[in-house]
Amino acid sequence: MRKTLAISMMLAAALGLAACDKKSEDKAQDAAAHKEQAQQDMAKAQDKVNDAAKENADAAKAQAEANEAAAKEAAPAAPAEPAKP
Repeated sequence: MRKTLAISMMLAAALGLAACDKKSEDKAQDAAAHKEQAQQDMAKAQDKVNDAAKENADAAKAQAEANEAAAKEAAPAAPAEPAKP
């Protein structure tokens, strides 16, 4: 009687644990899918950061060129140096 009860309890426990594995596998697959989506989103975000940095560099270059041109226009024309005898 004790053996029968012990065996049936072990069988019930094994079946219970086997039923739990499906949910764990599903959760693991969902987590993997979310991880992949997050990686894709991070790559897109990094591309946007790179584009913004390039635009900032281009704007800084254009500003420097504009400042240089404004400085040339504001400076009086330097007289030519007289020739030395």
